Amino acid sequence: MHSDPTDLIHRAQQGDRTAFEALYRAHSGRVYALCLRLTADRALAEERTQDAFVRAWERLATFRGESAFSSWLYRLTVNEVLLERRAIGGAGIALDLERAVAALPPGAREVFVLHDVEGYRHEEIAQLTGIAVGTSKAQLFRARRLLREALNR
Repeated sequence: MHSDPTDLIHRAQQGDRTAFEALYRAHSGRVYALCLRLTADRALAEERTQDAFVRAWERLATFRGESAFSSWLYRLTVNEVLLERRAIGGAGIALDLERAVAALPPGAREVFVLHDVEGYRHEEIAQLTGIAVGTSKAQLFRARRLLREALNR
């Protein structure tokens, strides 16, 4: 990509769709991967990826540059997926582990996926989600305990 990301973001905030498309191309792979981890369903992940970018386009004016654009976008994506998950519930998840992950309370699931699946550090998770580092660690501990219990049943 030849353009400076901040330049692209500013242009997109002014309504420049070409700039937004460049942001989409730069970030859609990671956003899709994150959606796939959170939904465990390819078709749903595709849908959620599109939803996340629609929401990003609508909310672009709220991006102030305090964090990296990618952090803002991933946080928005996680919120979008979890809101949708609460609305429809996880449908048709085949594997026991996936079912157990889907059954976790939203906060614990979010931290588990971001930490153990995506490889984020607790400090990064705190920035992405707006929770304290200690809360992230506690949620991960809780998620792992609940998963162990679910899988040992």
